[in-house]
Amino acid sequence: MLSKKLTVVNPSGLHLRPAGVLSQTAMKFKCDVIIECGEKKIAAKSVLNVMAAGIKTGTEINLICDGEDEAAAMETLSQAIKSGLGEM
Repeated sequence: MLSKKLTVVNPSGLHLRPAGVLSQTAMKFKCDVIIECGEKKIAAKSVLNVMAAGIKTGTEINLICDGEDEAAAMETLSQAIKSGLGEM
């Protein structure tokens, strides 16, 4: 299991478009991908769960990847989040 603290940099947080990009990217991997935001644990492969979490810009999250391709998933998803999920 790998975990990494990241800050959401999207200007309007994880609304539909960036949540969709994040979920579609997470679905490419076999491992479980969880986003911890405060007390919430969100399954990153579900666009509805990611959107419903209401994660705003500047929010610190903990990205957790657990499974056979966790290292590749962590690298890819970390870069996607740092680069603004296609919005910057």
